[in-house]
Amino acid sequence: MTAVVIDGKAFAAGVREQVAAHVARLKEEHGLTPGLAVVLVGEDPASQVYVRNKGTQTVEVGMTSFEHKLPVDTSEADLLALIARLNADPQVHGILVQLPLPPHLNSELIINTIDPAKDVDGFHISNVGLLGTGQKSMVPCTPLGCLMMLRDHHGKLAGLEAVVVGRSNIVGKPMAQLLLGDSCTVTIAHSRTRDLAEVCRRADILVAAVGRPEMITGDMVKPGATVIDVGINRIERDGKSRLVGDVHTASAAAVAGAITPVPGGVGPMTIACLLANTLTACCRANGLPEPEGLTV
Repeated sequence: MTAVVIDGKAFAAGVREQVAAHVARLKEEHGLTPGLAVVLVGEDPASQVYVRNKGTQTVEVGMTSFEHKLPVDTSEADLLALIARLNADPQVHGILVQLPLPPHLNSELIINTIDPAKDVDGFHISNVGLLGTGQKSMVPCTPLGCLMMLRDHHGKLAGLEAVVVGRSNIVGKPMAQLLLGDSCTVTIAHSRTRDLAEVCRRADILVAAVGRPEMITGDMVKPGATVIDVGINRIERDGKSRLVGDVHTASAAAVAGAITPVPGGVGPMTIACLLANTLTACCRANGLPEPEGLTV
């Protein structure tokens, strides 16, 4: 068996097209332009590239991009004051504070100061609670992107057995909640799960989000399963640096029915869903119907 490759790059392009079309209608029919504010503290190279890509794609879909780049020694009081101003700004519908923050800043305090309605990362404790109880919330971008691709590939997910390997607050836990919401039978596994391979082999849907390079191998995959690889790990091999996921792609693809590649799978969906969340936040703030297919 050779797995179907789920092209996240192409799927993300389609999501951005849908977002752009909705934004154009908001402008024409309601005079509204969704606005996304991104706050970057410090000069972490990876974060700088990520923020730059976010800004570019925000503008490309017709939204307003507000970028706030702060020095690494920015005080907590100053950062909280900036967030308060963004919370009060009616032109800003989404607020994202780029993580990780410098160690002198309390990340939980910062994230939970963002207005939950503008928390387009879905990390605020109120949104976590709403998602966990099946209520309307802002949904974390990466799990939302995974769910979109799974729905597109499978149609209805009800009754399928899903295993999520990884228990992070950013991916593992919200991914499990989303799959439960679509009536999957869900197991959360992790690096300390007993007989992890046997647990994984039960999965019709296997989501790898554990942060260990190529940890999930082909012998851990049920024949015909759909494998979603969330991991992005840089490794050195044969004297060259390369990106790999949490799944050993070659061996898994020989068994699975469908698989996301790394790079080009889940990664592109994260920013696309950030834009979708910003659009959703704008619609909710103005009492307008939410965009179909771009939210849960």
